[in-house]
Amino acid sequence: MESDTAIRRVKAPLLSSPPPSRVRPTQRHAGSGDPCGGNGNGNGYGGGGDPGRQMNNDDNDNKKKKPEVSALLPPLREELAASSVCVFLLALWALVHLSLQQLVVGRSTGEFNAVRARRHLERITSVGPRPVGSQENEVLTVGYLLAQIKHIEAEVAAMGGPHRLSVDVQRPTGSFSIDFLGGFTSFYDRVTNVAVKLEPKAGASHLMLANCHFDTVANSPGASDDAVSCAVMLEVLHSLANLSTPLRHGVVFLFNGAEENILQASHGFITQHPWAKQVRAFINLEAAGVGGKEVVFQTGPENPWLVQAYVHAAKHPFASVVGQEVFQSGIIPSDTDFRIYRDFGNIPGIDLAFIENGFIYHTKYDTPDRILTDSIQRAGDNILAVLKHLVMSDELADSSEYRHGNMVFFDLLGVVVVAYPARVGTILNYVVAAATFFYLAKKASRPGNSGGRYVRELACAVGMTVLSWLVTLLSVLIVALLVTLLGRSMFWYNHFYASVCLYGAAATGKMVLIHTLAKNLYYGGVRLVERAELYFDVSLLLWCCSLVLLTQQGLCSAYVPMLMVAFPLAAKILLTSEFKHRGASGKYCVLYLLGLALPYVHFLFLIWVVFEIFTPILGRSGTEIPPEVVLATLVTLATIFLSSFFLHFIYLVRSTRRVLSGLGSLFAVVFLLMSAGVFFPYSSSPDSPRPKRVFVQHTTRTFHDLTGAVESRDSGLWVNSFDYTAMQYVTPLIPELNDSARTVCREDRPFCGYPWFLPVKFLSKKNWYLPAAEVSPSLPMEFTLVSKEETAWGTVKMTFSVRGPSHMSLYLLPHQGGRLSSWSFGDGTPPFDLSGEYFVFYSHGLDAPAWSFWFEIQPPKEREPSGPEGMVSVAISSHYFFGADQRTPELDALLQRFPAWAFPSSWVSTYTMYRY
Repeated sequence: MESDTAIRRVKAPLLSSPPPSRVRPTQRHAGSGDPCGGNGNGNGYGGGGDPGRQMNNDDNDNKKKKPEVSALLPPLREELAASSVCVFLLALWALVHLSLQQLVVGRSTGEFNAVRARRHLERITSVGPRPVGSQENEVLTVGYLLAQIKHIEAEVAAMGGPHRLSVDVQRPTGSFSIDFLGGFTSFYDRVTNVAVKLEPKAGASHLMLANCHFDTVANSPGASDDAVSCAVMLEVLHSLANLSTPLRHGVVFLFNGAEENILQASHGFITQHPWAKQVRAFINLEAAGVGGKEVVFQTGPENPWLVQAYVHAAKHPFASVVGQEVFQSGIIPSDTDFRIYRDFGNIPGIDLAFIENGFIYHTKYDTPDRILTDSIQRAGDNILAVLKHLVMSDELADSSEYRHGNMVFFDLLGVVVVAYPARVGTILNYVVAAATFFYLAKKASRPGNSGGRYVRELACAVGMTVLSWLVTLLSVLIVALLVTLLGRSMFWYNHFYASVCLYGAAATGKMVLIHTLAKNLYYGGVRLVERAELYFDVSLLLWCCSLVLLTQQGLCSAYVPMLMVAFPLAAKILLTSEFKHRGASGKYCVLYLLGLALPYVHFLFLIWVVFEIFTPILGRSGTEIPPEVVLATLVTLATIFLSSFFLHFIYLVRSTRRVLSGLGSLFAVVFLLMSAGVFFPYSSSPDSPRPKRVFVQHTTRTFHDLTGAVESRDSGLWVNSFDYTAMQYVTPLIPELNDSARTVCREDRPFCGYPWFLPVKFLSKKNWYLPAAEVSPSLPMEFTLVSKEETAWGTVKMTFSVRGPSHMSLYLLPHQGGRLSSWSFGDGTPPFDLSGEYFVFYSHGLDAPAWSFWFEIQPPKEREPSGPEGMVSVAISSHYFFGADQRTPELDALLQRFPAWAFPSSWVSTYTMYRY
């Protein structure tokens, strides 16, 4: 036959394909070729010829049949397809990590001295942990800061420069409420702020604020959180003060001493300090990790000129609007002083933070030696340059003129920041979406697609792809459930790439399997180029839909799908001529992959940020959130997104057996190793510690009845696990910490009857209580009901006075039907948490008076027979975070029994409850 003769003339390897009579009509149209597959020059969806030539319905019997072009194409080798994708992704992943290691580019200008800043860091951290109220925080650190500031002031005076310094030590008192698990109130008394104002000698009407905090959580030296930022700010102050050119505006450097106590000192400054009225914008320096690059993870609200200032001035830019929108969505359970300045000061700002190595954040391992000098130099160069730019700018003088609108901003491998107004981004996004729909509509309108054949097949392929996503996610979650049931949760905590191998192999294998079955069963097993072309279009369409959806929601993060649509589409269109003349040659494949390189390398960077932040957080997110579900979902989503423009390879290769065998083997090996306990979650390695976080309190609890008499009293060692594994790995070493010592939440007692430091009982329900001797701190808490009176409007007003240590927690539990109508905290409106209880966190600095407060309660109309007597239960706990009262012999004995890979943060506390 003539068609056989034509086939024999082709020198390329042949595909085994069914005879023409067995080929379905929809499979007789050869596509224009896949981006990286074969050497086809056919007339499919993307080809340059007329696809109708092979569908002659009238005189098909009279014309000689042409061989199907898809049958002339050599198959894309399975090994080549798999290795190309792997090499491409690994090369880009290596490029991302190379950019992360590049801390300082080029020579330093000499304006910022990182060596001197390191000396400040080491001196601040040398006093040890610095909780609010301690001598280390209120006296030693404040004294060091004041001495350094006085030294800078003397230098400025000696040089006779154009600037002057003003120093003020503020000790504010106040209270406020924020939305945290339903409601949370904070009260502070005489906490410490060290404020320094640098301005021209003639004065300044407008001020820029730079903020850091020098206090720490208990038991952590806090080098990264946040001593390094204060060290950087001291050196930035030194550099700006010694400029020979006068600043146009002033700068306030706020060294705040109570951030870890739920953002108290920043609230005291912005609501009470006289300088706060002149502040027009701020820069906040924070940490969620240790060292590395400081990233701009949120700006605004609005005020795009701040982003433009960072883009213009920063020496080593590192920023992402994606981080901003994720952080402000509340997905990340954290907050910074940024929130206080934004919500209570109504001023815009820039939030910067170190995010790498969050495993040792808030632990004893957060020491200065883990922060590279280059990291300090980088942060100092950026902050100095941005501050200098802002205090010389016109925008700071009248920021309201530039307030409206948001900015799309992101950096490319830390080399350059791309930033443009959100309204420009909206236009760009819709232009890209329109171009995509035009591209797809043009395909649908070709003669060979009469009757809507292309649209039907595209819709079917979209359904197949979405179904593969759902089945893949469900399958991987089943694997995560098996890991949890086997008792191997968090096996990846010290072996991150083990989770990638396990969940990533499962996700990739499931998607490959589903599409292989679709190719063989639904599409008849015929390898036609048009199928691959179709699934390329599916990826474009799905990314384009997400682009339109995010843009309509007003999210600046829509730039990500915009990149994932624009570059592949542009590469596809620009390479049409190359393909028509030479087919999918090696040159064509290389150029196509280069077209994917920029969006993929940026997407891989975003994936790195997600895992860099969330993986450590899962080690301190409590006992109730299954970490396997979270991590498995993240790995699966990353796999789905990255596979977008490679799915069509499945429809080009002859078989996927080797790929499936390899993925299955990798999954089986990692699963067996995980099941055997080879991957231990924690590590005490000095180079890369991965500690298990545990809170241990030696506490005495006292419960009073309605008459004021002591109903019960006990003492014990209360142990909280702050990760999902609870005491699973600790019990073999400390047998007493087993299920027989598990606590039970007493719903009739405020916050279950235990001394919660923060309102996180919902996150950590697995606790242990070991009997121990009674605690007797040298400064015992004194709690007094001053007055109780009925008001004319039917409420009962109760006034109290409390004396105690620098940290206390107040819990209020109205009985069935009762509620608080007002109180002396915040704006006077009591916010309650998810269980209807009220939590007030209290702290004070030195020489604070007694804490006095009142609340009004609307009594319940009828008492529940099974409920507690009275109308309200009031409990208060005291926490001794420093000094001699922080330790007891029983507490020290238990701490010594914890393994080296655990970090037990410990202190002494009391809990006292009254009913009224």
